[in-house]
Amino acid sequence: MTTECIEERMAQPNPTIDVANLIETLKKEDGRFHMDGGSWTNSISWVRGYGDVLGPIEQVSAAFAEKVIRKGVSPTEPRYRNALFYLMLTQTSCFRYWGSGIWTEYAREFCRRTADILQFDF
Repeated sequence: MTTECIEERMAQPNPTIDVANLIETLKKEDGRFHMDGGSWTNSISWVRGYGDVLGPIEQVSAAFAEKVIRKGVSPTEPRYRNALFYLMLTQTSCFRYWGSGIWTEYAREFCRRTADILQFDF
């Protein structure tokens, strides 16, 4: 099982695909498939133990999709660009890789800034 399989499934005409459910389906289809241990050392889980970072990142990602992307807000809208900037900052692997201390604080702050921008109507 490779990431190509995930990409193929996500490319199918289904705009409301649920990635979490897709991952669970792939795990059931192939017991060897997993999303853990993807770092260059292959010993660090990208999922387990990072709920305090991943939860807020998932929340602001979903909020951005709902409040900005689905509404068709123009990318030239300054709040769109600001929210996207902070959202993209949350996507760095450093937050998952280091997972604690100052990195966790950075991730939370970027999530907070994204959420603050998204609280206003576009």
